[in-house]
Amino acid sequence: MPMPMVNRLRDLGRKGAAVRWTAVIELLLLAVLAIQLARLVWAIVTPVGAFGDWRGRQAVIPPPAARAALFQRFDPFYRAGPTGGGDAVVTSLALTLFGVRVNEGSGQGSAILATPDGVQASFAVGDEIMPGVILKEVAFDHVVIDRGGAAETVFLDQSESAPVAAPPEGGAPSMQPGEPGPPMAGPDLTVEEIKTGITFSPRMQGGKVTGLVVTSKGPGFARAGFQEGDIVAQVNGRPIGSLADLQTLQSQLAPGARISLSVERGASVVPIAVTLLGK
Repeated sequence: MPMPMVNRLRDLGRKGAAVRWTAVIELLLLAVLAIQLARLVWAIVTPVGAFGDWRGRQAVIPPPAARAALFQRFDPFYRAGPTGGGDAVVTSLALTLFGVRVNEGSGQGSAILATPDGVQASFAVGDEIMPGVILKEVAFDHVVIDRGGAAETVFLDQSESAPVAAPPEGGAPSMQPGEPGPPMAGPDLTVEEIKTGITFSPRMQGGKVTGLVVTSKGPGFARAGFQEGDIVAQVNGRPIGSLADLQTLQSQLAPGARISLSVERGASVVPIAVTLLGK
């Protein structure tokens, strides 16, 4: 047989082998696909049995002694931890808490504390009060400090009524931004003086009520201790957050009422106490 013919037959044999291997691979892929389809169909049509024990059970009610012990360990007013066996440890450091400011929006806050040397300063959450002592949490009547990894509590001294400072001459005292100032209170006013001398209107931020803008309409405005641009942020410790809070404030303007206001004045926060006399 001539050599060109032999070479031609060899080439055809190689091509045939390549075609056979391709066919084998295609058949394998089709088989795998058929197996997967069969498994999918089986998973769909196979009935599913009950998961676990489906029968109803009677609730087990603990005895009265166990329930009493459970509720003794629960304190709805201090949810940071249980009260029984895990009471908050009052610090032994010579720290005095004079005031707190709680930010309801961020959950943070600041506090005015006096260190053992008697120097008062404002500290935010995370600030170092003294070496190894960090302000950890701020609540409405106490703060929690981190003392070397241990949580300790410093409470406000509420054994005596807080003194009311007279308004200083020449305007409000200078304060650091965001630091609550000393209590300010004007003379006792009548309900008529408040209603005819002051207008409260909502301040809108991001479509929400975030405070009450105080506007002067008469002498009762200055006598109560307000200044132009003041914004009421809290009423009796409750933040302003809706128009209902404005209605609540107006309903509290009654003879003999004592109203505590937290007022934003520029970058400062000024507390104002208003005492209303009878007609």
